[in-house]
Amino acid sequence: MKDLDTVVLTKNIARYGLKKGDIGTVVHAYAAGKAVEVEFMTAKGKTVAVLTLESSDIRSIATNEILHARGFTSI
Repeated sequence: MKDLDTVVLTKNIARYGLKKGDIGTVVHAYAAGKAVEVEFMTAKGKTVAVLTLESSDIRSIATNEILHARGFTSI
């Protein structure tokens, strides 16, 4: 993963109301690829969370995937 990559969450993170399949943007990739900072935002651009995640917590988005919108209530 590298900075500005679009990624998909592979697990729920209840503390932030995030669900498996939510899409985020890598804002910083640490050396050796063990961890990344990922920002999750609403469709209007409001930041929901910026989290340090392990590479197993996210995956690259595939070119044949379709995006899906869901409602979100701030915690």
